[in-house]
Amino acid sequence: MVKQPASYPKINAERLWQRHMDLAAIGATAGGGVHRLALSDKDIEAHRLLLSWASARGFETEVDQIGNMFIRRAGADKGAAPAASGSHTDTQPFGGRFDGAFGVLAAFEALEAFEDAGIETRRPVEAIIWNNEEGARFMPGLSGSAVYTGALDLEEMLAVTDSDGVTMGACVERLHAALEGVGMRGLGQPLHGFVEAHIEQGTVLEEAGLQIGIVTDIQGNRRFEVEVTGEAAHSGTTPRRRRRDAFIAACDIATALRPVFEDEEDTARFTIGLFDVYPGAKSVVPGRVTFFIDFRHPSAKALKELGDQVARVAEANKGVCDVAVREFSSAAPEAFAPEIINKVTASAARRGFKAREMISCAGHDARFAGLIAPAGMVFIPCKDGISHNEKESAEPKDVAAGAQVISDVLLDMANS
Repeated sequence: MVKQPASYPKINAERLWQRHMDLAAIGATAGGGVHRLALSDKDIEAHRLLLSWASARGFETEVDQIGNMFIRRAGADKGAAPAASGSHTDTQPFGGRFDGAFGVLAAFEALEAFEDAGIETRRPVEAIIWNNEEGARFMPGLSGSAVYTGALDLEEMLAVTDSDGVTMGACVERLHAALEGVGMRGLGQPLHGFVEAHIEQGTVLEEAGLQIGIVTDIQGNRRFEVEVTGEAAHSGTTPRRRRRDAFIAACDIATALRPVFEDEEDTARFTIGLFDVYPGAKSVVPGRVTFFIDFRHPSAKALKELGDQVARVAEANKGVCDVAVREFSSAAPEAFAPEIINKVTASAARRGFKAREMISCAGHDARFAGLIAPAGMVFIPCKDGISHNEKESAEPKDVAAGAQVISDVLLDMANS
């Protein structure tokens, strides 16, 4: 029987920070951020770097059919479901150094801290790199964890293409070929528990002077594609009365949607982040416009009532054009597991970190991990709440604090 260690091991803060800098060098931008889209050459290089670190410590590494990567430190009971933590290595275009990377490296540091201390755990402990969390190259995001847990279909996701027509399946094959000597992991293999570390991507912790966010819930979302079809025409010869200008109609729809999603509490999150005009020529009346809506809210009722208005508002404001609204992804609000929340709370108190409970307003892989295991999250502050931006920044002391909590929680899970 594995005995609980007399004390929880201390993580190596200097090593952890250096790992961040080494990983951030892959895809580094002139503005101090990282451009490393899912399954790109740079993202595959990041996986290879993590593999080299894992191999140097004697940890086993596996990948699965959707491109998730699992780094395992063995436990006394080899057949037991692992205690797991992790996040992702892909970034938004010209994103930051900590979104995703922090969660991966905090998990890996826990494995290294256990190894340095010579701690034997009953269960294996794993650091997971979920594939395509951001969804910037292949839609939808969170697809690695969603496919692994059965929320998305494997074959449908492998057939998805990027803007250049390259399939995710072809890119996953390239990843497999690049990771020499790794084993294959079957989809859906059980986890004993999962905890994910992440920068907050907001200002709650920073403004309150706190180091640790104990995440209790994650808000839901609905995402829509709106396609407005008019007729391309000569900009100099076509009078207004004969135009079917898709851009004008799309702008009218977007403007009409704005007040629908405004609320006094400023709880709803409504974003149009991508607006494509076709054919995109200076002297052509636009014949087609496609834009994407990202709507988030912690209330399932509000998600339903407000989200259902998108198609109605679009139809009422299309003018002389045609409009089609497609909801391409959604996720309900989710509460995290009380047992994980309690472990995070206990670690923060034991370590003397100032902490508070809070919800996550962004989507994370822990949402889908929670479908097959008790799951939770740990937040740390990021400067000015800035994320998905080259200016994204976190303090070394906060990075170390978050990783320390992850290490403690993993040890508790691994011996339970």
